[in-house]
Amino acid sequence: MTRSDSGVVRRATPADVSALVGLVHDLAEYEKASDECTLTDEQLHAALFGPTPALFAHVVEEEGGLVVGGAIWFLNFSTWEGVHGIYLEDLYVMPQTRGKGYGKALLTTLAEEAVANGYSRVDWAVLTWNTPSIDFYKSLGAVGQDEWTGYRLEGAALAALGRGGR
Repeated sequence: MTRSDSGVVRRATPADVSALVGLVHDLAEYEKASDECTLTDEQLHAALFGPTPALFAHVVEEEGGLVVGGAIWFLNFSTWEGVHGIYLEDLYVMPQTRGKGYGKALLTTLAEEAVANGYSRVDWAVLTWNTPSIDFYKSLGAVGQDEWTGYRLEGAALAALGRGGR
């Protein structure tokens, strides 16, 4: 557990699932994509706490038990380095609680997780227009990976290729 101002960063528990789903939907709204976010409590609970979880999460809990931020992540693997890393899927802190160090505390916790387990890095993506977040990440020493272009296969194209290209 990591303390920051009046909040505590800790591993998520099943009792945190609804709060995390709410944070994900808030993040989608902030990213101007709320219509694309369909995550449910049941889906996140199964991913985090099912028989073979491949997804992990930390939350920031303020005094009184209110979850005001979270980080949802999974392991990736560097074939070049031969070790795992952490891929941070979502990092979100409620606007009214920003400036208290919660975002930094969440990233510090993930860095500690990586170091403790011999992982080589923590990766994430940020929208190019999100300059407040970009500036925050740079202030921590993060470096943009501008030489890479992300690609995604989804929807009809994924279905077609998944049927053997037909």
